[in-house]
Amino acid sequence: MKSKATSFDIAYRAGVSQSTVSRALRNSPLVNEETRLKVQAIARELNYKVDKNASNLRTQQSATIALLLFEDPTSDDSMINPFFLSMLGSITRACSDKGYDLLVSFQQMNNDWHADFEDTNKADGIILLGYGDFVDYEQKLQQLIEQNTRFVRWGAEAKGLPIVSVGCDNFHGGYQLTEHVLKNGRRQFAFLGGASSHSPEFLDRYLGHCKALTDNNLNVDQAYQFDAISTEESGYDAARKLLESGLPFDAIFGASDLIAIGAMRALQEQKVNIPDDVAVVGFDDIPIASFTFPPLTTARQNTKLAGELLVEKLLKLINGEAVDTTLMPTSLIVRKSCGS
Repeated sequence: MKSKATSFDIAYRAGVSQSTVSRALRNSPLVNEETRLKVQAIARELNYKVDKNASNLRTQQSATIALLLFEDPTSDDSMINPFFLSMLGSITRACSDKGYDLLVSFQQMNNDWHADFEDTNKADGIILLGYGDFVDYEQKLQQLIEQNTRFVRWGAEAKGLPIVSVGCDNFHGGYQLTEHVLKNGRRQFAFLGGASSHSPEFLDRYLGHCKALTDNNLNVDQAYQFDAISTEESGYDAARKLLESGLPFDAIFGASDLIAIGAMRALQEQKVNIPDDVAVVGFDDIPIASFTFPPLTTARQNTKLAGELLVEKLLKLINGEAVDTTLMPTSLIVRKSCGS
């Protein structure tokens, strides 16, 4: 019976050390590309499989990344913001490409998730998606920092905290959307979404929106900002309050696509024509945005790149490398809801 190939067999064939083989099979940056490809080709030829248990004992690592996904209020039972679904696929692929397993854990913000993974060593590092109220979430992040937990998060830059984030340039996205609609002749904008430290992404979008107004010689009126969380129901309720206020308006900026979609339903129930009477824009470019009636103009966030960056930055942290926060640019996606 033929014996199973070992890493020493690969090392002999490749003319390198066994430790180099181990690094090459982990895609370590310490191994040059030519050697890495040679080692991996020999491993495939010999049908070699990494013994993860033995490898983990040597490195004191689990070769696992934990993805903590926080529940959001949704119109169905999933409790998952649809924006995160495509990012989840990207994270899964990126982990697989790097030879890591992905442990996905669904969390409630009131759970002791900030202590659990540190105590049990289930994973070498953590990726955080979603959070709800940032003020409550920030306290848990502080505890992760104190425990020296290696983690990265999706979201706005956490100013004043030594936290690595991957997010989008919400300010520029808000500015770009508003300026586009203003150039089409709209002048009375309402903003539906939170604009406080409890929701920093929405706040940055609002600040970008306000800057576009002032740059076009328009006043910023706080009466035109209506709080909403990222659900269709909340967007619907905010739009109803806007309609009931009696304020004149010819454009709505939904701080997320879900808010904008809920607002569109409220307008349509009142026989308000979109976009002839009111232009509507959202933010995120979730898949349903192109199938609304009319299709929704929005700011697209690159979720594929976001997932890859989250994994890449976390692995660098695990390896003791320095990592910085990255804010990605948004793309303006123009559809019929804004009248263009």
